[in-house]
Amino acid sequence: MTMHNALENAFTNHCVLKIISGLNNFNPERVAATVKAADLGGATFIDIAADVSLVEIAKSLTNLPICVSAVEPEKFVQSVKAGADLIEIGNFDSFYAQGRRFEASEVLALTRETRALLPEVTLSVTVPHILTLDKQVHLAEELVKSGADIIQTEGGISTHPTHPGTLGLIEKAAPTLAAAYEISRTVSVPVLCASGISNVTAPLAIASGAAGVGVGSAVNQLNSEVAMVAAVRSLVEALGTVEVMSFDGTVS
Repeated sequence: MTMHNALENAFTNHCVLKIISGLNNFNPERVAATVKAADLGGATFIDIAADVSLVEIAKSLTNLPICVSAVEPEKFVQSVKAGADLIEIGNFDSFYAQGRRFEASEVLALTRETRALLPEVTLSVTVPHILTLDKQVHLAEELVKSGADIIQTEGGISTHPTHPGTLGLIEKAAPTLAAAYEISRTVSVPVLCASGISNVTAPLAIASGAAGVGVGSAVNQLNSEVAMVAAVRSLVEALGTVEVMSFDGTVS
């Protein structure tokens, strides 16, 4: 696995912030706005749909590493040729509303196919939250054996909080936080905690064992560039407040 030095350092220091424009978002203006907000707000890297034209737009706007997401491995090849730095199998959230499920066997098959096509590119794979927690952990282990460099958790978009405000934000993030806690203690690769993460719950993700967070709707659904940049900066600040407890009991 090859990785930008700044990105590698962020993973090591448990302060990664990935801003997600959306796997099914092919709107150039909206993607560009998200990329600019990520760049100006101080994000670590960006995640866009695996589309050559979107990769070209992103590269014209930022020097941040670019991750492309898809569920069709062949889409990654052209995006990498266009300059994408990382590839991501997922995010699956946008498919659940359509009734589309991703079972463990399919995610594993997609991972193996993708790794065969692009053996040297940093590969992140999302573990579907529709699986029970023990099956998520088992799948994560199998994904790492099959070549995944990063494991991403999910859960928030399909979770409907019963309370408003801070309590609702914590409720929304609970499934992905639980997955990050369990998976990070099982696999040797970094875990990114995504879906339903906010500036309230980003520090909880790090405390749960994640190396960083992936944030989409809390940024990309805002209606102004100023608000989007402010949201990214608030996430960066939230991650900067976290002290990471290592397994030997020391704090960094």
